[in-house]
Amino acid sequence: MDIVLESLAKIVFMFLLIMGMVPALIWAERKGAAFIQDRTGPNRASIAGIRLAGLVHPIADVLKLVFKEDIAPTHRHRALYNLAPWLVMTVAVSTYAVIPFGDYLELGGKRIPLVVADLQVGLLYVLAVASLGTYGVVLAGWAANNKFTFLGGIRATAQMISYEISMGLAVMGLMLIFGTLRLTDIVAGQGGLLFGFLPMWGVVLQPLGFVLFITAVYAETNRNPFDLPEGESEIVAGYHLEYSSLKFALFFMAEYCHMVVGAAMISALYFGGYQIPWLPRPRLEQNAGLLLVIMLAAIIAVSLWFAVLFLRRVQREKGKFGDARDREPVLGAGLWLVIAAAAAGAFLLRPWEIGPAGASVAATVFQVGAFVGKVVFFAWLFIWVRWTLPRFRYDQLMRLGWKVMLPLGLANLVVTALVLAAVGGGK
Repeated sequence: MDIVLESLAKIVFMFLLIMGMVPALIWAERKGAAFIQDRTGPNRASIAGIRLAGLVHPIADVLKLVFKEDIAPTHRHRALYNLAPWLVMTVAVSTYAVIPFGDYLELGGKRIPLVVADLQVGLLYVLAVASLGTYGVVLAGWAANNKFTFLGGIRATAQMISYEISMGLAVMGLMLIFGTLRLTDIVAGQGGLLFGFLPMWGVVLQPLGFVLFITAVYAETNRNPFDLPEGESEIVAGYHLEYSSLKFALFFMAEYCHMVVGAAMISALYFGGYQIPWLPRPRLEQNAGLLLVIMLAAIIAVSLWFAVLFLRRVQREKGKFGDARDREPVLGAGLWLVIAAAAAGAFLLRPWEIGPAGASVAATVFQVGAFVGKVVFFAWLFIWVRWTLPRFRYDQLMRLGWKVMLPLGLANLVVTALVLAAVGGGK
C-alpha cells in the first residue's frame, strides 16, 4: 500500500508540474513573442477589470475551448478521428515516468526515490513512447479526410523517421560513457567532476551529441523551425485543421507538454538533471542551514527589488488608463512585499539550526528546485528559438536530417567508442 501511495504522489507531482507549466508557457510564449517582435502582446482579457499583463488570457482560452461548439467533418473516420487527440495527449504526459526529478526523499528513516518508474531501459522507454505521438498526428491527418491534414500527417511521419535516428545516435554516446540505459544512473553519474573542477554533465562529455539531441527534440515536438506538419503558409494548419473545441485544445496542450518533457530530458541527459554543480548531496546536507539562510536572504532581496520596481511604475503611470489597470502595479508591489515578509518570517524558525532529518529534506528541495529551474530555462529556450529562426523548407528539413545530422551522429558515436576503448572503456 505504501508503494502505491508513493508512486501516486510522484505521479501527481510530475503531472501537476507539466500541466501547471502549460498555461504559464502559453503566456510566456505570447509575451515573449511580443517582446521579440517589439509589440505589446495579449492584454485585453480581464477579471473585474484586472488584466494582470495578459495572465487572464490562458483562463479565457480554456473556457472558450471547453464551451465552444465541436465541429467535425462529415466524412471523417469517426473512431480514429476521436482517438487521435487523446492519443497525442496521453503520450505527452506518459513520457515523464522514467525521468528522475530528484535523488531521494528521506522520511521516517525510509528513502523514497524521486522517479515514478526506475526502469533499467529508461532511455529506450522514452524513445519508444515519444515516437508513439506521431501515430496520433498521422491518425488525425488521415481520419479527417482532408488533403491538407493528410499532407501534415505524411510530413510528420517523414520528419519523425528522419530525426528519431539522429536522436537515438546522440543518446547512444551517453549510453557508452555511463554504461547504462537507466536514466537515474545517467543523472547520478553526472554528479562528479572532470579534472577536479568541471561538472561531468553530458554537454561537457558529449557536446556534439547535445547539439544533435536538442535539434532532434525540436523536430520531434514540431516546434519552429521544424513545424512543417502544421505549416500554415503551405497546408493551412496541417494535421489538426479539422479539429475544434476540446479536441483542438488537446493537440494544443500536448505540444506544450512535449516541450516540458523535452526540456526535462535535455536537463536530465546533458545538464545533470537535479545535480547542482560542486554541491553533491552530502555537501548539501552538511551546509543545509547556511544554504537556507542564503536562499531566504536572496528571496527577500529579489522580492523587495521587484516591489520597488512596481512602486516606481505606480508613480510613473498614475492615472494613465483611468480604469482597473491603474491598480495592477499596486497589486504587484503588494504580492512581492508579502513574499518578502514570508521569507523574513521564516527566519523565526531558525533555519541555521536545522537538524539531520531537516537537512536531508532541505537537500531534496534544493535538488528538485535545481531540476525545475533547468526545465523552465529550456522550456523558455523552445520559445526563444521559435520566434527567432524562420521555418525550413521541407527539402531543407530532409537534407539537414539525412545529410548533416545522421553522418555527424554516426561520427560522434564512432569517436566516442574509440576514445573509450583507448582510455579503458566506460563505466
